[in-house]
This record gives sequence, structure tokens and C-alpha cells, in this order.
Amino acid sequence: MLEIKKVGILLRDDIQTYPLEKITEVFYRIGATVQVLNHSPVPGDLDLVVAMGGDGTVLQALDMLPDCPVLAINYGTVGFLTAGDRDDLDHLLERLENGQYIISDRILLQCRYKEQGVLAVNEVILRTTGRMIQVDVFINDVKVRTIRGDGVIMGTPTGSTAYLLSTGAPIVMPDTDCFVLDGLNEYNYTSRAMIISPNSNVRLHLQPLQEGQEAHISADGKHFGTVESGGEITLCRSERRAQLIFFEENYFFHNLSSRLSWN
Repeated sequence: MLEIKKVGILLRDDIQTYPLEKITEVFYRIGATVQVLNHSPVPGDLDLVVAMGGDGTVLQALDMLPDCPVLAINYGTVGFLTAGDRDDLDHLLERLENGQYIISDRILLQCRYKEQGVLAVNEVILRTTGRMIQVDVFINDVKVRTIRGDGVIMGTPTGSTAYLLSTGAPIVMPDTDCFVLDGLNEYNYTSRAMIISPNSNVRLHLQPLQEGQEAHISADGKHFGTVESGGEITLCRSERRAQLIFFEENYFFHNLSSRLSWN
């Protein structure tokens, strides 16, 4: 159970109305102070972040404070990473106050290019716009295949319900430690997504580009860098773990059913 003394609140936008007084009152009762993070410096000693938005707001919170647990209330559209909807806020806050919650640990992906590094909660993408690129995939220094298409995506189980979902890759339960690697619009009918051990080291070698062509790396939808012709990026498990708060053991299946309209 968390010892909650300092809480940050991250809002999706300035347009919607948020019950900040109600939230502040709940945390005040358990001896915690509250600070809205959107327009103020982010303190480094928070015990909890309440993200009020969709999955994008959750990713923003984890990017700002990767070692801080996040409770996400859905004020967005999809919300695979959220613990509940805004209509359930009173009930969720009551359960949080009573310690009736679980903490979900999530594997993170570490990407390095040259001397720079970035963490990803969902996925890292190497891609181009326009002409196809060819990328050699090495796993633990063994060449596995060459992907010819728009690019390559490697993601976490958390990311299996994000960009990877649109590629046709499998949905992975969030407590499974693994990675998923797939091609983007690959020009090969035998292409398949690969489930990779979390202890694997993956290297992506970008074959020479055509004149005027560019390739880019993004992490969780944010531009990370431009890859030179013949360049290589490395991907592996991070020593850090993301922490998300939920209130039901079967939250993942509930979110799948409701977000994907399976029932």
C-alpha cells in the first residue's frame, strides 16, 4: 500500500470541468497535499499522479515522472490505461482512500541511437514517409530477417492495445514480460509479428536510403531522432518499471470488452 503525502494532478486540457475540490478534499482527509501540474513546475517527490484524460494523458504523466504511480481517470476517448470513467470518480476515490486498489507493474522499452536514449511505455517506431525502407533485424546479434516496408515497430504488452493493435499484432496481457516486433505495411505476405523475450537485445540496421529519403524514430508518438542511412538503433528492457493503479483484478479484460465492444 502506498504512503501518499504529495499528489500531482495532470489534466487533459483546460476546456473540460474537473472536480478538483472534491479530489483535494479526499486527499486532505488522508493527510496528503495536492498540486495541479499543468501550469507549474513538476516536483520530483510526488507519491502519486492522478491523470485525468485518456491514454495520452497517462503517457504524459509517466513521461514526466516515470518512477511515480499513476491513477488514470478517463476524461478522454479510448482509455485502455485508465482505472475508471469520470462517472465513477466518487467510488474510485473512496476505494483509493480505503486502500482498496492494486498496482500494476509494466515493463518499459529502452531505445538508444548514437549517444541518445529514450524510454517508451507503448512502442518505438522506425519509419519513413514515401518510399519503402529495408531494415535488418538482429536479436542477440543473430540476424533474424530483413523487413521491407514503411518501417518497424517494437512495443510492450502495454503498447499491444495502442499502435500495435492497428498492425494486427496480438494483444498481450499487461503482466507478461515480453516485447512484440512487427513490420509496418510490410511488402511480404509471409510477414508475422514476433513475441520476443524481455531479456533480448534487438538491433535494427537501416539499409542505405535513396537520395532525399529520411527515416525517423518515435517513442510513444513523440519524435526522437532522424536516423542516418546505414544507422543502427538498439532496443532492450529498461531497468525502470511503470506503475498504474487499478481497482479490479480483471480490469484489463473489462477495458478490452468496453473499449473494443467485444460484448
